[in-house]
Amino acid sequence: MTPDTFDALRGQLLDAARTFAPTTGTAADASDALAGILSGIVDDVDRALAEELEIFPVCHHSPASALAMVRRLREKQPKVVYLELCEDLRPLLDELRNCRLPVALQAFASDLDGFPPGVGPLSVVAPITEASAEYQAIAYALDTPGVELVLVDRSTDHVFQWLPHEPAESARPAPSDGDTDADVAERAEEAALHGDAVGIEIGDLRPRFAELEAHLLHHGKVRHWSEWWDQYVEQPLTGADYDAYRQVMVLIGSLFRRLRPSEDERVSRDEERERYMWTRMREHLAASGADPADCLYVCGAYHAASRVEQFGLASDAPYEISPRTGTRWLYGLIPSSHSAIEAQFGLASGSVSIAAATWSKAVTRFRDTPFRLDGQKGTAKRAKRAALPPPSTPSTPAAPVADRLSGFLSSPPALDGLDEAELLGWCVDIVRLARRNGYLASTADAIAVFETSVLLAGMRNRARPTPYDFQDAAVTCIEKDVVPGRRDVRHLCEILLGGDRIGQVGYEALPPLARDVYDRLAPLGVDLEKRTLQRALLDLNANPELTGCSDLLWILRRLLPEDAVRPIMGERRLGERSIQESWDLAIGRHQRSIIELGYEAVTVEQVLEQRLRRTVWDPKATAAVALGAVEDAVLYLGGGRFAAELGARAVELLSAERTVDDAPEVLRRIRRLLAYYRATEPALPEWCEAFVTAGYAHYCTLLPTAFVDEETGVRQVAAMLGFLFSMESLALALGCDRAQLELAVLQSHPEAPAKVALLWAARSQLGLLPMAELRERCDGLLANPLVVPSFPMYLSGFVQALEPAPALAPFVVELLSKAFARLPDAVLLPWLPKLITTLRDQAGELVPVLVREAGRTFPAALPSLDTFVPPWLGRPSGAAKARPGTAPVGGPVGGPAAELLAGHRAACDAVAALLGCDGGWQEIADGGDPGEAGALLARHPETATAVAALLDR
Repeated sequence: MTPDTFDALRGQLLDAARTFAPTTGTAADASDALAGILSGIVDDVDRALAEELEIFPVCHHSPASALAMVRRLREKQPKVVYLELCEDLRPLLDELRNCRLPVALQAFASDLDGFPPGVGPLSVVAPITEASAEYQAIAYALDTPGVELVLVDRSTDHVFQWLPHEPAESARPAPSDGDTDADVAERAEEAALHGDAVGIEIGDLRPRFAELEAHLLHHGKVRHWSEWWDQYVEQPLTGADYDAYRQVMVLIGSLFRRLRPSEDERVSRDEERERYMWTRMREHLAASGADPADCLYVCGAYHAASRVEQFGLASDAPYEISPRTGTRWLYGLIPSSHSAIEAQFGLASGSVSIAAATWSKAVTRFRDTPFRLDGQKGTAKRAKRAALPPPSTPSTPAAPVADRLSGFLSSPPALDGLDEAELLGWCVDIVRLARRNGYLASTADAIAVFETSVLLAGMRNRARPTPYDFQDAAVTCIEKDVVPGRRDVRHLCEILLGGDRIGQVGYEALPPLARDVYDRLAPLGVDLEKRTLQRALLDLNANPELTGCSDLLWILRRLLPEDAVRPIMGERRLGERSIQESWDLAIGRHQRSIIELGYEAVTVEQVLEQRLRRTVWDPKATAAVALGAVEDAVLYLGGGRFAAELGARAVELLSAERTVDDAPEVLRRIRRLLAYYRATEPALPEWCEAFVTAGYAHYCTLLPTAFVDEETGVRQVAAMLGFLFSMESLALALGCDRAQLELAVLQSHPEAPAKVALLWAARSQLGLLPMAELRERCDGLLANPLVVPSFPMYLSGFVQALEPAPALAPFVVELLSKAFARLPDAVLLPWLPKLITTLRDQAGELVPVLVREAGRTFPAALPSLDTFVPPWLGRPSGAAKARPGTAPVGGPVGGPAAELLAGHRAACDAVAALLGCDGGWQEIADGGDPGEAGALLARHPETATAVAALLDR
């Protein structure tokens, strides 16, 4: 290149700066700044093209860049390709041939060493699509013998070293105009394929100067940046020669670089990347001895216009690369999609799909043969690989680079004419697709879309309608007020123009854990690579060999997202196993989640074990959480030593707790675990015994405080008492002292009505408060007009008391009946909603107990209701309720039972005194009616004789 190659262009730009900018006052400074920018971008182009190492500027996911890359690779045939990509991702590139594009290279780290606490896990992704220059370079280098591919960008460790306290640079998808909530919801799943990972891309060409971008969009008559780029850069450069493409891309990169605000935080980070890359390339050239003329440096156009002192092979500016931290990074491939790429980098919805369609059309139009990895899935197979032309001899001098910028900038681009066949096909297909999705579209709508597309293109100074013009026209002509289905017309246009292509990682490229999952689920006979929902039926009784598949599915249900593995029939609980199961499997749709499990361990069982261990040793872990981990260990891992380890941790957590907020959960889980071990083991594990004794002492200690603490709810106190009373026999057998519980109850002096009722129930359960006295106290509450308004609170406490004292169910039914009978409507009606919500939220499991007791108390038949007398009203206190066929209350009674009781009156009197029953003995009838049982035996003496003969043997 001669020194004066761009002198003419530089002069034209400086003349334009002097012509259009004033030269007096402060405006003179603006004129000088404008002249400096215009002259500087030409200098940047001159500098980049004069560099000994050929620089190939690209834009990420740009069909024009990919086409230029294909043409340049076939012409130059470089021996070394330097690629702007994280250097430690190089081993993953060989696995791309086992995948269906698009996929993303991923580096993941959860155990951090050298980073601030709380920032993990860290994840980096670099998406790869076929319509990208970097894929063409990768495919060329990997499948061409003698070609070396070198990644020169900072490592993934340095990515986070340079922004340790910043959030991930992943942009959320920007909804296009007209997007509905249904569209956003439908695309959310695909947009989440990359998760919260930091995105790495080549060629981020978007102005970070908001005013500039708004100016370009306004005067370009477009809605978003992707459309502007397609109209004013992609289309003109698609058919341009290599020199024009290269100069224009460096010019754009330099312009955006010089117009970037000085306070932009990414400026210093981008310059560090450039220093890093040039240092790595000089090191490789020095070590390998490669000729720079046989090398190609592929980087973003922004970095091609770099002005750092380390730029160029001739530079000797020192730069020291900082060492990596001690973090252990794990690498793999994850599925990607067009929607995920758009969401990751803040592109307009559908822009990547349109770029893919543009790429396919351009390849056919210009008859270029793109590079594809041998064995690549999802690409068309070619009968014969296109041979590379013979490389030019080194002795042939390279032709001098001419100034292509002047002509490119001064002349309008050669626009293609209207392709009526293509546009007509779009219009007919969108009407057909709209009718399938519920729209009342017709041939007239197809004609209207065609004419409107041409009209919009003309209004926007375009010779032919672009996909964006067609999309706007279809929305205008077909879209109605209400979307009849899940997809609106804008989304249908995206589907028509290419759709959201979703990649897939092949079996050979999966980590060991994912391959193990696929192998173990193979007996199910379903295609796990499909993204559709599949039904798997397991008859474990007829096919016991499927038990392993069932166990794995339940573990995946615990580890994967909710809709990845969903049971339709069958359940897994402690001590229960289903003999038939039915599953809905969407493993292919959640391949990324399975792959990321492989970063944690080799098998899913190891992943679950590690997660449970981290859960119980977390600083915020509680005894309830630890018991839940024990239950999961028993359900999914078989229990054993690991469950005992988690159980011992639960004992430590319970002893260290100073609140009783989780008492209901602790009670529920320990009851379930004790029932399981009693049914399956010859003896309780040691940790269970230790938990019961520790919990007995722990809750006895906290009981007096919990009764008076306003922040402790009635539910929590009831759960504490439930633990103490239900575990009492086991705790006493293990050496606990009952006096500790009695002292705790005697030291409790609550003031809240509900907790007072709980205390009375506890004292009654301990035998410190006779039933007669308890009934008398409650009757006194109902008779006191000052207490009547708060009586419902007492009643709520008694309902909660069924947890520690289920034997009080008859008394609670009696109390509820008295409350409904005696409380005035002004008190009763406002209290009913609170009672219902209390029973539903806090005592749902206690309602069946009340219902069963009420069923035993009240008559079952409607005719008996008129003569029904409640037991607490129709007999003396403590008397037994009359049964059908016996003498009325107060009259003579007879029969074997009455005679047996009359013969042992001392025992009956002792039981009556214990229960607080008053009253005397009734008269015992001599002989009398033998009753229904006697009449039945008299009618069928043969049966009685046979039974007597059987008993005599």
